[in-house]
Amino acid sequence: PLCSNNNPYASFGATLARDEEQNLWSTPHDVTHTEADDDRVLYNMIVVRNQLDKDSEEWQKLNYDIYTLRQTRKEVRSRWKHILEDLGFQKEADSLLSVTKLSIISDSQNMGKARDILLRLSEETNIFPTSWELSERYLFVVDRLIALDAADEFFKMASLIYPKRPIGERVDDSQKASQR
Repeated sequence: PLCSNNNPYASFGATLARDEEQNLWSTPHDVTHTEADDDRVLYNMIVVRNQLDKDSEEWQKLNYDIYTLRQTRKEVRSRWKHILEDLGFQKEADSLLSVTKLSIISDSQNMGKARDILLRLSEETNIFPTSWELSERYLFVVDRLIALDAADEFFKMASLIYPKRPIGERVDDSQKASQR
């Protein structure tokens, strides 16, 4: 037959559009997202937004919220990458931060320690924004740091670069530079 469903290029544009709409992390075609709660929240926001009229106020608000969440995720990932690079993991930073559905915890005995370090990072540093809910993604990263015997150094560096500050106290760029 002249019309066949076997054409590998037939749905190319549709696949790209679908990939872009379901992008849950920060960049198009990023397959590093997990099936974590924060990914589901973002996915649900995208689904609801796509059902709304683009000219509506609700669509604009959801679109802004989706953009803000993605930007926050990019900022957090950038902070982690910066610390990893400062610790000497320039070439490995991206792979250490890469978490997929296939990622596993390297040693189940490290799980408790990884959770404790992640909790301390959220409570004692500003590596995460105040409104941030801890992401399972970073539990995998901390587990990798434990396996590399670099978790404690990472925490120390995060404490220096992103110290916890009282609300309202600001740090200008010159103070940040002097802390590095």
